[in-house]
Amino acid sequence: MKKVAVVSLISLAGLASASLADSRVRAVHASPDAPAVDVLVNNAPAFTNLAFANASAYASVPAGSYNVKVRPAGLPGPDVIDANLNLMDNTTYSVAAINTLSNIQPLVLVDDNTLNPTNARIRFVHASPNAPAVDIALAGGSVLFPNVSFANSGGYITVPGGSYDLEVRLAGTSTVVLPLPGVSVANNTVYSVWAMGLVNSTATPLQAVVTVDAVPAPGAAAVLGLGLLGLTRRRR
Repeated sequence: MKKVAVVSLISLAGLASASLADSRVRAVHASPDAPAVDVLVNNAPAFTNLAFANASAYASVPAGSYNVKVRPAGLPGPDVIDANLNLMDNTTYSVAAINTLSNIQPLVLVDDNTLNPTNARIRFVHASPNAPAVDIALAGGSVLFPNVSFANSGGYITVPGGSYDLEVRLAGTSTVVLPLPGVSVANNTVYSVWAMGLVNSTATPLQAVVTVDAVPAPGAAAVLGLGLLGLTRRRR
């Protein structure tokens, strides 16, 4: 594998808990032909066997600089990534490995996991390297996220909790490339919808993966760090 000197798959799970003012980070594996990986932070094992279309939980860590090494799962090397990540105070990040393995690159997103008690908050992230720019729309209806291209996020929207039939369209057209029926979201919860995989691939087809980013907790504003895969829809 090619060594890439960029920040990519990062999980700081297992490091000491930090205060609410510190950083929160999770890793998302969105590189469709990359193997599962192990992650070392400051040369200590932090996360193991993170596979494509999976996300780690958020981990709270003190702000600062961390050395991150990524290698094939279960092997002593080679390290495909060896880089430093600088984390800011009171900031939440998703760090996704995107693109194919030969061109693997990081997509670093600042997550706004602010809860809305009367609505769900949703973000769309385009992480399919050979898919064109797309619109995310209500099935047969209005566009929610217009013209989002690879390696970009459409930002956050708010919608009432419920079940929605969505579709991925070629940007600016009515051509549906991926139907997403029955997407359920709840009020007071934050989600990210990730387009992953490859167009015209049977091994890792174009698909939507939904992560649950924040939910309410008794006596607290939110619980960060679920990183759960809530829904997967593949093109059939």
